Amino acid sequence: MLIYKIFRAAEWAKLEADGASDGAPIDVTDGYVHFSTAQQVAETAQKYFSDIPDLKLCACDTDRMGADLKWEASRGGALFPHLYRQIRLSDVVWARDLPFDGQVHVFPEDME
Repeated sequence: MLIYKIFRAAEWAKLEADGASDGAPIDVTDGYVHFSTAQQVAETAQKYFSDIPDLKLCACDTDRMGADLKWEASRGGALFPHLYRQIRLSDVVWARDLPFDGQVHVFPEDME
């Protein structure tokens, strides 16, 4: 199964350079890396990244994360994937720019 992580440009650059990352400041504060499913990621983008251009959308394989990935209740009781270790470049299946049309981010149509 694929899950999704949105990175700001500097956060993505760090992951690419180092091969692993603690994620965004909120991830460090909370003690885990926040992810979203394909059904949740647009709401996540609107809630936390609504005015930020130059984002990167990463699709990650849950099988590569093993037991370090937990599904926990969050927004309105929905289960969200949380990774209790650094995200590794080897977790990423693909990464794409996340275009911003001035109002919303435009997500790829082929997301699973």
